[in-house]
Amino acid sequence: MGRGGQVYPCNTFKYFRLVNHKNASHMQIIPVNDDRTREEFFKVEKLVYKNDPHFVAPLRQDIEKIFDPKRNKLFRDGCAQRWILQDEKGKTIGRIAAFVNAKTANTFKQPTGGVGFFECINDQNAANLLFDTGRDWLKEKGMEAMDGPINFGEKLQFWGLMIKNFTQHGSYGMTYNPEYYIALFENYGFKLYYNQLMFHRDLLMPAQEVFVRKAEMLKQDPEIRVTNVVGWSDKYFAECFLEVYNSAWGGHEGFKMMNFDVAMKTIKAMKPVYDPRIVVFVFKKDRPIGFYVNLPELNQVFKYLDGNLNWWGKLKFVWHRKVHPPTTMFGVIFGVVKEYHGKGVEGAMIKFAETDIAHKTPYLDTILGWVGDFNPKMLRVCENLGATNYRTFATYRYLFDRTLPFERAPIIGGDSENKEENNG
Repeated sequence: MGRGGQVYPCNTFKYFRLVNHKNASHMQIIPVNDDRTREEFFKVEKLVYKNDPHFVAPLRQDIEKIFDPKRNKLFRDGCAQRWILQDEKGKTIGRIAAFVNAKTANTFKQPTGGVGFFECINDQNAANLLFDTGRDWLKEKGMEAMDGPINFGEKLQFWGLMIKNFTQHGSYGMTYNPEYYIALFENYGFKLYYNQLMFHRDLLMPAQEVFVRKAEMLKQDPEIRVTNVVGWSDKYFAECFLEVYNSAWGGHEGFKMMNFDVAMKTIKAMKPVYDPRIVVFVFKKDRPIGFYVNLPELNQVFKYLDGNLNWWGKLKFVWHRKVHPPTTMFGVIFGVVKEYHGKGVEGAMIKFAETDIAHKTPYLDTILGWVGDFNPKMLRVCENLGATNYRTFATYRYLFDRTLPFERAPIIGGDSENKEENNG
């Protein structure tokens, strides 16, 4: 997409490149455009992570869906391309994808695309070739910067480079990478745009006094009730989810109101894997005024599937979920209708997690979805919950004009003077 909003078709930049220069003897960049190259794209993981006991392969079905124009609506106005990198013997040693999201590309000072799904051996020259490929393709699309590693989709999945805590399994849908990737990105010239903090909380830990006090105050209101969604129909779940979602965030700058069809699609997408015991709602009479939506930490089951949810993988998923039920839940979204902020709704849901989840289900702890360091208010909420930062990711940005000053992501609700010079 150029400055004027024009989208350049993906097929304007298809190539097979043979590299032959110093320290990069005959490495080949090959577009992913058939079954063989798609298979090689996934095979890189086995090379990079063959000695890593904490790696859980992401589901190839989840990744393929992102690059399928029939299933990813971002292809309507944007485009994406994948490549693999092979050495002089034809062995695949790296991969990368680049994409232009038409909804976001022109919302920055420089038109900005993205690169992601990067995997590479510990070789700076190989990594540079992959980054150069993404950069050159994005230049052809009118971009002047690239973020990475990010997703051609929502920020909830495959977003950011892991930079803290390499000694535990990754969470479902989050990136996982070797520590040496930090140097590969930063040596190329990527700079930190923002940090993404994930938090951990022990469900058996008593709720903090401030939450208990407010929850007790709320209990004095006979019209308030807290419940899970056991026995709910999909339609009722979607209606309640929609009510809280739009009322909690409606009116915020850039917020797009959700409609019932999208809410229903969201609930149906969760249904095969969600546990109704760990989805919490608060009601005032018959009106839902808060939710705390959790999913089981699916990587505790997916680690047995080798990244493939085919028919055999689905059978293994059902078996292992029954035999090895997840003990960690992942907080997907937490929201309270605006007029009930600070009135104890948050405390009521945290107290419910302590009494009705921790002591009545297999779940022992929870992981909260990532919060950007540009959002200090939400960071304080996580800290007030007694949660601790257990893993950190970084979203990097690379400006194609190396003489331009570099600016970090502006702080929400604060001064945007958060800048550092890019010395190129």
